[in-house]
Amino acid sequence: MKLNYKRTVLIGFAFMAILAFWQFYDQVIPYLLEVKFGRDVLESKIFMAMDNVLAVFLLPLFGKLSDKTHSKLGKRTPYILYGTIASVILLCVLAYFERISNFWGFIIVLMALLIAMATYRSPAVAYMPDVTEKPLRSKGNAIINLVGYIGGIFATILMMFMLKGGEKYVVNDEIKIKYPESLSFTPVFLIIAAFMLVAVLIMVITVKENKVLAETNIKDEEEIGGSENKKLSKPVKVSLVLILLSVLLWYTAYNGVTTSFSMYCFNIWGIDLGASSMFLTVATIAAIAAFVPLGFLSSKIGRKKAVLFGIVLMTVCYTAAIFISTDIVEKASWIMYVLFGVIGIGWASINVNSFPMVVEMCTGSDVGKYTGYYYTFSMAAQIVTPVLSGWLIKHLPMGYKVLFPYAVIFSVASFITMSFVRHGDSRPDAKSAIEEQFAGDN
Repeated sequence: MKLNYKRTVLIGFAFMAILAFWQFYDQVIPYLLEVKFGRDVLESKIFMAMDNVLAVFLLPLFGKLSDKTHSKLGKRTPYILYGTIASVILLCVLAYFERISNFWGFIIVLMALLIAMATYRSPAVAYMPDVTEKPLRSKGNAIINLVGYIGGIFATILMMFMLKGGEKYVVNDEIKIKYPESLSFTPVFLIIAAFMLVAVLIMVITVKENKVLAETNIKDEEEIGGSENKKLSKPVKVSLVLILLSVLLWYTAYNGVTTSFSMYCFNIWGIDLGASSMFLTVATIAAIAAFVPLGFLSSKIGRKKAVLFGIVLMTVCYTAAIFISTDIVEKASWIMYVLFGVIGIGWASINVNSFPMVVEMCTGSDVGKYTGYYYTFSMAAQIVTPVLSGWLIKHLPMGYKVLFPYAVIFSVASFITMSFVRHGDSRPDAKSAIEEQFAGDN
């Protein structure tokens, strides 16, 4: 068995478009809600979480629908293509409402945009397992994430150069930053929209899904704990629940940080969107550099240990960030780059291996449904964590300083639940892993 690198990279272009959008969303939308539209931190987090309530139902629904779809474009491609087109159109409309400062128009279109994004995320992620044998899915997922994070780094670099010039001021002994009213966010919106569309069109044009499915013809005849009616045994169900609970917990920690990070930088470290994007860029570059080696590492030590390794790295970094002061940011910025580099490696180790552990337990005909389960729990975290962290930031005397202790608590909890997982691992022998790693394209 050998991984087709070229095809996997091209399939990853859909994920590239998705990550470019989410990187932009996490950085820009909180600022617009809190500063441009004047909403308080808790109200802002509630608005950012509302769409995820619908996404919890939409992700498994469209994952399952794509499992049963048969069209000239395939079963995943129609959702990816038309979902992206709808998202791009709505993103352009969102830019218009931001430009004319129409808050309710902005919110309504934002909700529609995020629902459109949810309709094709599960099909996009399920595409790789459809055409990749089970033992190779960690490596395949590593390639998908590597390509996807190129989209993330594109968005962060774009914002780093186009959203400079924030002006510092002090309110109640806290450093704030505000951009001049003349600064237009519209070019950023439009460039992200164009990037998403081009990335997905490249995937659709270069990879013909029906042809690839016919060539690979992957059948999952050996099911983990399964039976003829495709039901999981009780021990496997327990492991599945524990993995999904772990996903909920580490996303609660991670997204608690990312959704408030730009405002944390404003309020605690006194830096603007351009500078905060630079830290995220370093994390993204580190993740990109680590994805393939981490895929190989999982072949040596197993997926579960690789996930636990990633959780430990993230927890250590969250803990260290608690003690980072403005002086350190200004006078020893290299510490920040090291910290965020390690964060990128830890998050990569978790993502490369956790999703394949979930789809390891399903049949080929259920990949979309199980992908939906995975993203349902990650999106559920994104419902809870913005509101919960926002409430704590608003009501506790620590303010934004509660953010990293909050992340430490949930990250430790995810380590505990993940420690009890007993199924979903896959570890080829070292010889075949090494041969596969350097085999190149089929």
